[in-house]
Amino acid sequence: MRTVTLPDGETVPALGLGTWYMGDRGSDHAAEADALRLGLDLGMTLIDTAEMYANGGAERVVGDALTGRRDDAFVVSKVLPHNASRQGTVTACEESLSRMGTETIDLYLLHWPGPHPLKDTIAAFEELRQAGKIRHWGVSNFDTDEMEDLVAAGGAACATDQILYNLTRRGPEFDLLPWCAERRMPVMAYSPLEQGRLSGDRTLARIAARHHVSPMQVALAWVLRREGVIAIPKASNPSHVRENRAALDLRLTEQDLADLDGAFSPPRRKQPLEIL
Repeated sequence: MRTVTLPDGETVPALGLGTWYMGDRGSDHAAEADALRLGLDLGMTLIDTAEMYANGGAERVVGDALTGRRDDAFVVSKVLPHNASRQGTVTACEESLSRMGTETIDLYLLHWPGPHPLKDTIAAFEELRQAGKIRHWGVSNFDTDEMEDLVAAGGAACATDQILYNLTRRGPEFDLLPWCAERRMPVMAYSPLEQGRLSGDRTLARIAARHHVSPMQVALAWVLRREGVIAIPKASNPSHVRENRAALDLRLTEQDLADLDGAFSPPRRKQPLEIL
């Protein structure tokens, strides 16, 4: 498993497991937990979740998947912005810990910029870290100017920025990705497959045929090729979990990359950060 290095030197898998839309239906709970366990078996030991996902239901799925093997996983969760006051962040974290049946969240993120002062959220993160309830903290859906605001508020210890990044959402390449790279701060790419909407693209299909893989594997390999990026696709089907893992071993050629640039143009100016 290829790894990405956090600012403090700890390494995490470059390919993890997303859980957005898991936990929505109780009838799918067991299959979703099984998919996460399969991902762990295949080396995708970073699991990303959030209190928002299915109102805590995804965290419960994660908790079931981690039963008896918590030490195998690097767990990421998120606090909702309206909960991210000084005390609200602590309370939200404790509730997430309870839902997952664990004592520590490895990486705890502010889900997107919100109404509470960043300095209060940061103070809560540091309190949680000192208490051993989280190990690292970071943010999600922060654009470059918001990252500057975070640093100005005392947030230099931020471990990552989780953002929407895929072939159709290349805006961060213009400024945000370079900003993070300068600070040796990895980026986590959510929805790296644009929630499956890339599956019918003809350019991806042509490149996939060259390599005898699926178009989705090409799209995921494109995200994974970039240094300092962690991809967290969600997959509840075992075959999709295995397909995602195989994408990590796919090496795109210069011709492949040129063809993708032709079909999905890189940004030539600053673009607002997109959010799903």
